[in-house]
Amino acid sequence: MSGNRVWCRRLKEAREAIGLSQKQLGIKAGLDPSVASTRINRYELGVHQADYQISQKLAEALELPVAYLYADDDALAEIILRFWRADAGQREQLMKAAARLA
Repeated sequence: MSGNRVWCRRLKEAREAIGLSQKQLGIKAGLDPSVASTRINRYELGVHQADYQISQKLAEALELPVAYLYADDDALAEIILRFWRADAGQREQLMKAAARLA
């Protein structure tokens, strides 16, 4: 699956998971309300590709790390998300476990 298609799928899935409409997400990410729905729709369909700055704003609005949107492997995306949501102690444990695997 191409990187852009992965990004598009992750954006849509993340938006739907928290119950935001395309317009709500666009507005929350700082897009003009008059174009917010259309822009998010085009991003999700892959008609337009968001630059990294827009990706950061969308990730922030979705309360996700931007790396999650770009991870081309579902397992890696899940690891990124779990690490990002972990507290400092859990992150330290995860880092130690990862070091043992290397």
